[in-house]
Amino acid sequence: MEFPQIDPVAIQIGPLAIRWYALAYIAGIVLGWRLMRRLVVADPKVATAEQVDDFVTWATLGIILGGRLGYVLFYRPGHYLFHPLEALMVWQGGMSFHGGLLGVVIATVLFCRQQKISTLGFGDRVAVVAPIGLFFGRLANFINGELWGRASDVPWAMVFPGDRLQLPRHPSQLYQAGMEGLILFILMLALWSVRSNRSKPGLLLGAMAAGYGVARIIGEFFREPDANLGFLFAGATMGQLLSLPMVLIGAFLIWRSRRPS
Repeated sequence: MEFPQIDPVAIQIGPLAIRWYALAYIAGIVLGWRLMRRLVVADPKVATAEQVDDFVTWATLGIILGGRLGYVLFYRPGHYLFHPLEALMVWQGGMSFHGGLLGVVIATVLFCRQQKISTLGFGDRVAVVAPIGLFFGRLANFINGELWGRASDVPWAMVFPGDRLQLPRHPSQLYQAGMEGLILFILMLALWSVRSNRSKPGLLLGAMAAGYGVARIIGEFFREPDANLGFLFAGATMGQLLSLPMVLIGAFLIWRSRRPS
């Protein structure tokens, strides 16, 4: 299939360029915020809608700072060791989901302590809306023609403009948008709809962590490894190695939440 030529710049007003990638972040944050305002006040209530409004700033900083720092430390530490100022140039691209996740976790813990609300209960609500941002982020990766898949002869394989080898490849960004975004979101909503699940602090958070970890590990089998890293331990990619602890932590949270109190 021919790769759809979509301009990465969504809106150009003179020297001001607004990229699809930025709009993806905005869409994920805004939609997640609006949905979470409803989730926190549903029975059992864990916070107020106004507290969610305040949390948006914390979460946004956690996503951006954590995502950038994670990319610097996990994917290109050698490069940024010798070019430290480039780590601040976020407009050049380079964000890590795992780093962003850690940033949001830290932001959530600090926010909940300040507001004196249940960290796990509030975190469960964050977990339900998180796949929204993942979905839009992966679509933006596809539009940018980045993070493409491994070479393949499937009928829907695409040649990405930035690929110097010009090989037909899996559109793995779309696979990941489906698994990490759409399917995981449907799963989280299904779990949320059962009231008893909402009453077990940490259950939904664990389900999201484990679900994302599994989806990411599967998706990495179709995605081309980062050129500067390649395959690592036992042929695994960095994304898979970082996702394995998420599966284990998620399973622990699920087990912990279901123990008799």
